[in-house]
Amino acid sequence: MKTITIAPVTRIEGHAKVTINLDDSGNVADTFVNVVELRGFEKFCIGRPVEELPRIVTSICGVCPWHHHLASAKANDVVFGVTPPPTGAKLRDLCQSIAFCSDKILHFFILAGPDFVMGPDSDYSVRNVIGIAQANPEIGKKVIRNRHLGTQMLNIISGKAIHPVTAVPGGFSKPLTEAEREKVVPMANEVLEFAKFAIAFAKENVFPKYLDAIKTLGVIETGFLGTVAEDGTLELYDGKARLMKPDGSYEEFPYDQYTEYIGEHIEPWTYLKFPYAKKWGDFSMDLDNPSGIYRTNTLARINVCDKMATPLAQAELEEFRASFGRPAQQTLLYNYARLIELVYNAEHVIELLNDPEITGKEIRVPVTPRAARGIGCVEAPRGTLIHDYETDENGLITNVNLIVGTTHNNAPINMSVKQTAKALIKDGNYDQGILNRVEMAIRAYDPCLSCATHKLDGSVPVKVEVRDARGKLIDTIANW
Repeated sequence: MKTITIAPVTRIEGHAKVTINLDDSGNVADTFVNVVELRGFEKFCIGRPVEELPRIVTSICGVCPWHHHLASAKANDVVFGVTPPPTGAKLRDLCQSIAFCSDKILHFFILAGPDFVMGPDSDYSVRNVIGIAQANPEIGKKVIRNRHLGTQMLNIISGKAIHPVTAVPGGFSKPLTEAEREKVVPMANEVLEFAKFAIAFAKENVFPKYLDAIKTLGVIETGFLGTVAEDGTLELYDGKARLMKPDGSYEEFPYDQYTEYIGEHIEPWTYLKFPYAKKWGDFSMDLDNPSGIYRTNTLARINVCDKMATPLAQAELEEFRASFGRPAQQTLLYNYARLIELVYNAEHVIELLNDPEITGKEIRVPVTPRAARGIGCVEAPRGTLIHDYETDENGLITNVNLIVGTTHNNAPINMSVKQTAKALIKDGNYDQGILNRVEMAIRAYDPCLSCATHKLDGSVPVKVEVRDARGKLIDTIANW
């Protein structure tokens, strides 16, 4: 038996390696996506005052701190038994959508884009953001400019774009002045124009060239989870969960009932949990007969929603469904769905900025500590983000559970890697282009592994390989 190792997986947030085991014929016997970084927030938050958590959890991830910040603030609202004023909720929602815009631009153009713009077989020295900037300097300038605009808008609205502190239990700590609103509006309009350019560019220059890859690479059949409003419209800040089966049927539930629908499985070879739909049967990642597997993130949200709330995004959704159906199962379509969400969020930011309530002065309500349990949820760029807190009578944390967007996708990522490797590696033959395609199956999900490495228990499985000076494996020591 031979083992192929891809380490590290590139152009993702966090650290992972892929282990591909070949049988005696040189064909793929099994694959593993190993993630062995560990953050431990569920443990060291215990004993802290619950109102501190919206500030603490932003350090889980510097790429998407806003979504942890907001999910935590919403969990605090429930713990304290309060409802933020409309202006406070809308300011949170505004920051949520601005952060979404920046994140979509980051992933499509900087993380996933090099595979499509430069080609999956191109040399790795140019298959990166620098290669894109050199090949398309004007697009590179637009990408940097619009990422900068997102940061500037968040700085103006909240005072701090990275590791924010502005969402507090009961609302928002800082009102938006009319002068600040007027400063932000032209920035938001520019981001919308870039969003329109980005999806038009991709539909003309990127997706048509890779239709064969879209139809075959990493394709698996799963269910999907996302958040919708009461009428089935896509919702990112507040709503109800819609859990869709592979055949398109679905059931809905409020997020405070998530434990009735979502189970959490663990394996010793990764520090990521494996959430699954426990009403669908026992957990299984078998490619031919999976059980309990669902996906989150952009493609999932595009699949589960009935419609989009903004006109340009709705038109893009209709075009997408006319081409790929509902639910679409092709993994690389995550990148297409990502751009539809970019358009939606850019439109939504402008809607909120034009809402008369956005500059209101009633932005928060007072809170009083109590013993309670609070579950807060938002849609993060990488999927449904659940923060679950319990407190004692002094408002001190006694228990924390986090289910992060990438964690939901852990099983699907492993399945997509296995499907890709099995399809492309035959008779022991492979090259860098093939291995990069295995990575592409991971990158489509835009995993955020720093966010996702949380375990159910306190154990930390460790495996040590002892090798000689020539790299030959001498011994393996494991504590499982």
